Amino acid sequence: MAIRIDKKIVGYKVGSNGGSEDTVAAAKPAAAEVESKSQDNVVHLHEKLERPEMLIGSTYKVKTPLSEHALYVTINDIILNHDTKNELRRPFEIFINSKNMDHFQWIVALTRIISAVFRKGGDVTFLVEELRSVFDPRGGYFKKGGKYMPSLVAEIGDAIECHMRMIGLLKDDGLDEHQKKLVEEKRKQFEAAAGTVDTESCNEFPEGAQLCIKCHTKATIKMDGCLTCLNCGDSKCG
Repeated sequence: MAIRIDKKIVGYKVGSNGGSEDTVAAAKPAAAEVESKSQDNVVHLHEKLERPEMLIGSTYKVKTPLSEHALYVTINDIILNHDTKNELRRPFEIFINSKNMDHFQWIVALTRIISAVFRKGGDVTFLVEELRSVFDPRGGYFKKGGKYMPSLVAEIGDAIECHMRMIGLLKDDGLDEHQKKLVEEKRKQFEAAAGTVDTESCNEFPEGAQLCIKCHTKATIKMDGCLTCLNCGDSKCG
């Protein structure tokens, strides 16, 4: 049967009797469309995302020798794409409260700025290093466990780091097997030489240990002319 073509030909394709190729060709765009729709449904954290009526979070107590009253740092998280394979828990806002009103202005400013950075989305882990790099001109202090804190702002950054590690935003690599073995050997050698072996308090660092410049903990001892940290494994001898 002849077919008369009245319009200009703008394209053509080779047909087939079975139609299997046409079915496959039609299925590919359909699959791509479904995948693209599923990707479009993924919610990302951005500044225009509205705050839900309820958020989950954690409160961290910060007690320093600089003040009689403790500082309480509350970080609330938003859960994106709940009950899906793309589910994420990300910090959304922060509140800092204390009975001490000496630092009220800069604490309020800090909470608003950090909350704004959280809601902006993207990689917010840089906040930890920025806050921990703030030094008090009057000098820092040692917190429980022998860890050195250069300022109160740095300890707020330390609380944020703990929270980010808890929700999986920061990964805690820890020490490898070689470092663990080295640290344990150094600890035993030091305790044997000093005659202060204490099996009940093996988690405490020896008295007289120096400050580690890497993890800021008083856990660095000198053995065989080499400074080694019993907390993070950092060694001057490699």
